[in-house]
Amino acid sequence: MELSFFLKMVDPTLAEMGKNLNEAMKMLEDNQRLEEENEKKYARKDIPGPLQGSGQDMVSILQLVQNLMHGEEEEETSQSYRLQNVGEQGHMALLGHSLAAYISVLDRERLRKLTTRILSDTTLWLCRLFRYENGSAYYHEDDREGLLKICRLVIHTRYEDYTIEGFNVLYTKQPVIYISSAARTGLGQALCNQLGLPLSCVCRVPCNTMFGSQHQMDVALLDRLIKEDVESGKLPLLLVANAGTPGAGHTDKLGRLKELCEQYKMWLHVEGVNLATLALGYVSSSVLAATKCDSMTLTLGSWLGLPAVPTVTLYRHEDPSLSLAAGLTSSQPVEKLRALPLWLSLQYLGHDGIVERIKHASQLVRIIHSVEDELSSPVVVFKFFQEYSNRGIKQCTCCALSCGRARRIPNCALSLQLGEQLAQLVPASGVDVVELEDEGTCVRFSPLMTSAVLGTEIQDIDQLVDCLKMKIPVLTSTLQLREEFEQEVRRTVGLLYIEDLGWPGLGVVRYNYHSDGKNDDKQEKELEKINTELLKKLNELESDLTFSLGPEFGGQKNCVYIGMVTEDLDVSELVETIAATGREIEENSRLLENMTEVVRKGIQEAQLQLQKANEERLLEEGLLRQIPVVGSVLNWFSPFQASAKGRTFNLTAGSLESTESTYVSKAQGTGTTPPPTPTSSLAKQRLPGQKAFKRSLRSSDGFSETSSISHCDDLEKMDQRPPALCPGPEQGPLEMEKAEEQKEVAQAQTDTEDIHSDKSPPDCTKVEDQASQR
Repeated sequence: MELSFFLKMVDPTLAEMGKNLNEAMKMLEDNQRLEEENEKKYARKDIPGPLQGSGQDMVSILQLVQNLMHGEEEEETSQSYRLQNVGEQGHMALLGHSLAAYISVLDRERLRKLTTRILSDTTLWLCRLFRYENGSAYYHEDDREGLLKICRLVIHTRYEDYTIEGFNVLYTKQPVIYISSAARTGLGQALCNQLGLPLSCVCRVPCNTMFGSQHQMDVALLDRLIKEDVESGKLPLLLVANAGTPGAGHTDKLGRLKELCEQYKMWLHVEGVNLATLALGYVSSSVLAATKCDSMTLTLGSWLGLPAVPTVTLYRHEDPSLSLAAGLTSSQPVEKLRALPLWLSLQYLGHDGIVERIKHASQLVRIIHSVEDELSSPVVVFKFFQEYSNRGIKQCTCCALSCGRARRIPNCALSLQLGEQLAQLVPASGVDVVELEDEGTCVRFSPLMTSAVLGTEIQDIDQLVDCLKMKIPVLTSTLQLREEFEQEVRRTVGLLYIEDLGWPGLGVVRYNYHSDGKNDDKQEKELEKINTELLKKLNELESDLTFSLGPEFGGQKNCVYIGMVTEDLDVSELVETIAATGREIEENSRLLENMTEVVRKGIQEAQLQLQKANEERLLEEGLLRQIPVVGSVLNWFSPFQASAKGRTFNLTAGSLESTESTYVSKAQGTGTTPPPTPTSSLAKQRLPGQKAFKRSLRSSDGFSETSSISHCDDLEKMDQRPPALCPGPEQGPLEMEKAEEQKEVAQAQTDTEDIHSDKSPPDCTKVEDQASQR
């Protein structure tokens, strides 16, 4: 405004120039604004939808997170999944992550003091709780990261020139890391990949084979391996021992291993679930020896049920510069905030709360594990096995791995089925299935890893034991009836027994399709069609058995898989029903194929006869009658009387027949009677409420004697009826018509006798009423 007033006071020429300048500037500004809007519109096309605009509100974002956590997962799978029990102590751990983000914005000096206090307090508390004096702590997210940092620390310690010369030092004297064969899968390979070492630097130490637990490291063999490596110019660097193996939960002989490590100047690192028992008042001597090791890894999150807390590696080392070089310590204050969630949770639980959770898990083990062994492991691993004697299977049951193994053969398929069913029936128990090197598939119960997370209680273990007692007889019956089922199938014509060792059910059977010179592709399709229809028919029966196509991956094609069975199963009836149903489906399929072929041939024959009849009609009518105008005039003067000749196709006989008899009798003939549809004649007479394939056991019969007797009387009365009035299942329609005629004649004779035997005079009123009605 001041600029326009100033222009009015000056020369008019300058005012005009100023006016033009304002218009030009306005035009430039409009063009620039238009270009910016176009640029924004063009750039928004590449921006994802949630980021467009001015942002979203907090409610929408949290709703999206909730949908991602629960909505899609429930749509994809209908199975119940284990949800972690997040209590108040878990809320403290989650609060620690939020506080860590807030504390990180403090000024540097205040942040340094606070993080130092948190780190020192947490380290001191953990060392006192788990009896590890004068130790330092490293907090990490990945449970293998602590061992990786320890390996770097040992390399820096044993190779003084490693910081300067690097891998050249390792080349002259190759380091060796010893790991038990019962350790975590892929642990050695992960260490070599992160350290840049060849796989030859990892030595797997076998477990005991003759004496002691088969999940403990063989100390004598380890000593021999170390001596061989020393003689070959290698440097024994580190030994990874287990205080609770990942599979069976057994503890190595840590005392002897520590002596061996001191002899060869090796570093001893211990990890495992049994380290949690160090916080208890009484600790077994095998686990107590872990307090003398050089480092140990603690997974407090699963032991105490704390979500998103870091894993802790406690270690002893005197040189802080080497610890800093290995990455075990950091000069960044923000890195020290990893201990904040654990710092808050430990204070909230207190010593009593920590001990109570670990003691509760140990008590759950004692409930389910009634046999005390020298290993005192808080992990129970059991399997389904069968004892063999000279007469075959002697006993089928479950036992822990600490039991003897004489004459006991484990069944991996049934153990897998048992573990999956127990996990589904009692999800709060935390049982899972593990694969062990010698025992195969086993069921594992490790409450130290699951009870605090899932909130396992004593009643859950009682329910687990009840389910185990309920499932064992079913598994035993299935295993004992397998041989009988195989023999019945092999004796039955038309059935093929398929041996599938990975199937935990009764067995696998296939209906063999009898091909009549068909090619392989057509035979395969027909086989698939028949067995699919057979599976559908079997599932429609009222029985307790489960019929399926087998597992999704690795199963046989075109087969019927039969699931678990009980001891009252009638195997012969089951096999007979499968064979009869398969034959019925095959006969119906062949009947349909034959009918299709007959209809096709009949249509071709009808076309030929129609063509022949047209030619004959042309010969009879003459050529003149085929001319349009002349033929009409000729038909008017001399009409041509053509006989109606038709054809009918008899589906029963499969032939063409003339329709002359139909026009003569003014009615369509019925022809021959079609054959009855093939049905199964092996249906067993069952009592009311009794399901299919059940053997009639007197001891387990649920029906009263009165109902059984009355049912038998009804059957006897049906058998005593006259044969003419009770057509059997094998009588056809003609026999049934004769029976009906005989029944009508007998009824008429009975009515006549009643009329003649009536001595009273007829009622005249009734006779007159009948006459009037007529």
